[in-house]
Amino acid sequence: MRRVLALLLLVPTSFSVSAEFPPTRRVDQVDTYHGTQVADPYRWLEGDVRESPEVAAWVAAQSDYARAHLDAIPARQKFERRLKQLYNYERFSAPSKKAGRYFFYQNDGLQDQAVLYVADSPGGEGRPLLDPNAWSDDGTVALANFSVSNDGQLIAFAKSLSGSDWKKVYVMEVASGERRSDQIDWVRFGGMEWDHQGKGFYYSRYPEPKEGKQFQSVALNQQLCYHRLGTEQTDDQVIYDRPDHPEWTFYAEVSDDGELLVLSISRSTDPQNQVWIQDLTKTDADWRPLADNFDHEYGFIAKQANRLFFLTDEAAPQKRIVAVDLVDLTRRTEIIPETDATLDDVDLVGGRLFVQYLRHVHAEVKIHALDGKSLGTVKLPGIGAVGGFHGDADDQETFYAFTNSVTPTSIYRYDLATDKSQVLRKPAIEFASDQYVVEQVFFPSKDGTKIPMTLAYRQGLQRDGKRPTLLYAYGGFAISITPQFSVDYAAWMEQGGVLAIANLRGGGEYGEAWHQAGKKANKQNVFDDFIAAAEWLIDNRFTSPDRLAIKGGSNGGLLVGAVMTQRPELFGACLPAVGVHDMLRFHQFTAGQFWRSEFGSSEEPDEFPALLAYSPVHNVTPGTKYPATMVITADTDDRVVPMHSFKFGAALQHAQAGDAPILLRVEIKAGHGAGTPISKRIAQTADAWAFLADVFDMEIQEKPR
Repeated sequence: MRRVLALLLLVPTSFSVSAEFPPTRRVDQVDTYHGTQVADPYRWLEGDVRESPEVAAWVAAQSDYARAHLDAIPARQKFERRLKQLYNYERFSAPSKKAGRYFFYQNDGLQDQAVLYVADSPGGEGRPLLDPNAWSDDGTVALANFSVSNDGQLIAFAKSLSGSDWKKVYVMEVASGERRSDQIDWVRFGGMEWDHQGKGFYYSRYPEPKEGKQFQSVALNQQLCYHRLGTEQTDDQVIYDRPDHPEWTFYAEVSDDGELLVLSISRSTDPQNQVWIQDLTKTDADWRPLADNFDHEYGFIAKQANRLFFLTDEAAPQKRIVAVDLVDLTRRTEIIPETDATLDDVDLVGGRLFVQYLRHVHAEVKIHALDGKSLGTVKLPGIGAVGGFHGDADDQETFYAFTNSVTPTSIYRYDLATDKSQVLRKPAIEFASDQYVVEQVFFPSKDGTKIPMTLAYRQGLQRDGKRPTLLYAYGGFAISITPQFSVDYAAWMEQGGVLAIANLRGGGEYGEAWHQAGKKANKQNVFDDFIAAAEWLIDNRFTSPDRLAIKGGSNGGLLVGAVMTQRPELFGACLPAVGVHDMLRFHQFTAGQFWRSEFGSSEEPDEFPALLAYSPVHNVTPGTKYPATMVITADTDDRVVPMHSFKFGAALQHAQAGDAPILLRVEIKAGHGAGTPISKRIAQTADAWAFLADVFDMEIQEKPR
């Protein structure tokens, strides 16, 4: 990165260790919140690294400092070589079917981006349709998402540059690969939905941001638009917008028969939404409300004759399925009632409902007739996680992916005629999964709530309290963390490391009540759960505080930042990645305004105290011995802007009274995570595992057993 100006050393030097870190200017910024004064000495680090020479110079100095530390660790090159070996295997997504064509992602091994293929049969070799690796020299332009027209002739696809949430949409002919002239800009947080005739598609966009503000400006005033093929974007029709509610976002779906447009309106990241429908068979038909408030979640499944099927949490915190009468939208018939498992997803395929449940974090898939009658259960390959079971109402096949902590993702075809699964694609990877143990445990949190946690480790592990252990969690936004195979974690376990993944409150593992128990004023429950997970691992002699690392990203980065400032003595190393660390100002940047329903807002007098109590940036205490920490972010992260990590890293370096390193790792030309090239992922993980190996004094083998 270009060095523009030198920084002045204005940091108090009362703690000798601070002088070893790159200098960071402090300012006398003090804000008043509801009568409480709060210092913000690193306000200037909120500047965009592309626009502020001072921030750019500071980031360059921090990056040089981190690289000097990481590159000096002998284990780093060993991890990088092993990660390249592990990543070098063919992997696939479950195919999606449209008009007899099958579309799927494939990565041959070390390709920076997966390639989209199209084939004439589900297991066919196919041909490359969209290869993002040809779009840039460094793999930083990604295929974000795609949508195929109903007749299978055209594909609309979105490109993302350097991991940004901003996308550009293009159109291509599937048969010839010829690019059409259509181009759509300023698309964010949404996909493309074709009309039934293939004449155009619906999409959601934001106004063009001011020059230099595209990676920081607040996401407001989204519009649902319709683009007719062959026309300019300036001619696109605005289908729905609400300037009186600039924070609202819109997502549209067209029913399989092409007769209805189903509009979902959200005002935050909460699952509760409004639903309106429009008759596409009539010109300028009025919108009809199916749910005109934000009291419940209503997820559209499909239209069948005069019934609309929805997944909902109304009167069912763990969700149920209802049918809504198209003539009288107030009439709802329960099709599948709430059960003791959490309803996670559902699709209507071949006249049947494929219903995916989570039972204590593990997947179950049940099949029902459209009247709710049980038609059996899909026999899965084992205990783990699934994704898929998509398709159209007349399909006689569907596809799904299966994985768990030690099983690489395999793809299966499910035949509706025989009710049997068959392996479609199974990867061959150089990892001896049969040498590892996976177990689930339950531990009590501070208030007695039982929390599930999955452990994975090499067979024959000695529980002597000395095992290097990595504890990961998320705990928010009703997102469920299910067992997934990860090459990164495989490389960690091969070296004798224990992997622990805790399912904290705030997630969606046990429905909306579990989510509510970890949001806003209840957010401390999430931190207490994580701390209890760490204490359980120590009490049960898997590890000790000086051999325990914690890791989390995004909301999980906030989690790590909060618990390491509350209990710094409990951990030996911390890896907060792309985290939300300034809880008083997050809502002033990009997508932050959506998170107020999850966290609360410093603008509200009754919500401010709880935020201040755990905000990582504001709870770093000078004179504290903090664990070894590598704060991780990326320069093009326009979801959780990097200022959060900049301010948190600067505060930790200023406060550190111990000898443990505090590093800031800033990835260049990358975003919040999606679309990150494989080469960058390998480098990131090699840095992280080498950092832990150095802190824990691990002896890393070049060729693991």
